[in-house]
Amino acid sequence: MKKAILCCLMFVFIGITHAQPITLLSDLIIATVPATHDRIIIRDVNTGEARILTFPIIGELHLWDFSPDGCRVLFTVDSTSVGMPKLYSARLDGTDVRDMVQFTDLSPNDWGVWEPTWSINGKIAFTMYRMIQGARGLEKQSHIAWIDETGGTPNFYSRTGREFTPAWSPDGAWLAYVSYDPRVPGADAFSTAVPTPQGQAGPPLPTIDEADLWVVSADGATKYQLTRFEVGSMRSPRWSPDSQIISFIYSGRAFHDTFWMVANSPGAILTRLSEKASLTLDHVWFPDGSAMLASVRNLRDVQQNYLWVIPLIGNADNSATIFINDPLFAYTDFPRFSPDGRYLAFRSEYHLVIYDLSHGTWVFYDEDALGNTPPVWSPIGYAGEGNC
Repeated sequence: MKKAILCCLMFVFIGITHAQPITLLSDLIIATVPATHDRIIIRDVNTGEARILTFPIIGELHLWDFSPDGCRVLFTVDSTSVGMPKLYSARLDGTDVRDMVQFTDLSPNDWGVWEPTWSINGKIAFTMYRMIQGARGLEKQSHIAWIDETGGTPNFYSRTGREFTPAWSPDGAWLAYVSYDPRVPGADAFSTAVPTPQGQAGPPLPTIDEADLWVVSADGATKYQLTRFEVGSMRSPRWSPDSQIISFIYSGRAFHDTFWMVANSPGAILTRLSEKASLTLDHVWFPDGSAMLASVRNLRDVQQNYLWVIPLIGNADNSATIFINDPLFAYTDFPRFSPDGRYLAFRSEYHLVIYDLSHGTWVFYDEDALGNTPPVWSPIGYAGEGNC
């Protein structure tokens, strides 16, 4: 009994000790995770001070989001050896760690949570992995699920078990996601197999899974498919700031990326923004919705992955321009604008860079904590830690 009490006290003590704040954080913060995936680094952009959060949960840690008021961080930790992370949230000082998803239908090694995203309206959507007996035996299926801000048992938006990458619209009314369907491949990447003549039974053929874009309303009442590519896959759905348009990357085959966008309306016509193949690492919308900013390799015959401005009209193969034309930023990834639009954060050769758009100046951070995951800004609803 004494041992049990001692362990509990140690758990509480460790969680608080690792999160002792120096001063309250101001109203603009950014959070990152180093390549070691063992801690969260919260940086106060106004003061430059950094706060390190560690937790008494052993495993690989990934940071995903803030709560709508910015007072909590949302992260996963994989304590299993089979790729089944669990979802947690904590206050900005590292205390009040909450296990957000309760699921007793399967053992902890048979379910997990990935890609959580917190809506402005409070719902948390995520990809939920489950080991389920399917047509091919025991399968790792992935569905789009959600919980409310207090956590609990997951509810499900999707059904087939091949869905990923949930993305809330800025107004919280819609959720975009990627759904894969099997296809029998043909002679090349742009062909499908010749159908078996009607009335004949052909041999079973191998299939490949390719992705299209779907959207579901926050209440789950309305759902529709926005893309129907005969071959190839789309990925990385990104909402425009006004919640009206979704941009995405389409690949007819591996490493042949092109930019596209589509209005969030059933039957909307797709708009192609580039023709030539490139390799897109990531992309976001400018805060005013005037264009997209993308980290791209082999665009306009430039091999390095600079940050490029992708216009919404015309062909990016001819009209895209480098946003920061400095060899110092020739290898970038994960661009993210601050909620007020003043700053741009991105990775440059694994460093965190914060670029002040109003002054054209930048600062490198976390030299001793290089990372390969996106930085996460506090949301527009965050008013400083003193208001949490």
